[in-house]
Amino acid sequence: QVQLVESGGGLVQPGGSLRLSCAASGFPFAIVDMSWSRRAAGKEREFVANITFSGRRSNYADSVKGRFTIARDNAKKTVYLQMNSLEPEDTAVYYCHWGDYWGPGTQVTVSS
Repeated sequence: QVQLVESGGGLVQPGGSLRLSCAASGFPFAIVDMSWSRRAAGKEREFVANITFSGRRSNYADSVKGRFTIARDNAKKTVYLQMNSLEPEDTAVYYCHWGDYWGPGTQVTVSS
């Protein structure tokens, strides 16, 4: 069955960095586009970034553009989200997803 498992979240100070990973299985990862979204407490879920199956093109929410980078390794069936210059407003549960399939999420907390 389809599985998406995020990892790499944690507590980081403002201005710090984290790299999230999402390990995929159970579907043809190398031919599908992948996405990251996030949900902050009390807020609606928000798109963060996506990347085409080839990895050649990506899109970002305005709120993270220039700070976050999405990447993928099709051999490892893993998609990544490198997050730099983190701000308290980036605090949220981060999810990777494809179609209707979502991982359980990983908590990112940006706080001093």
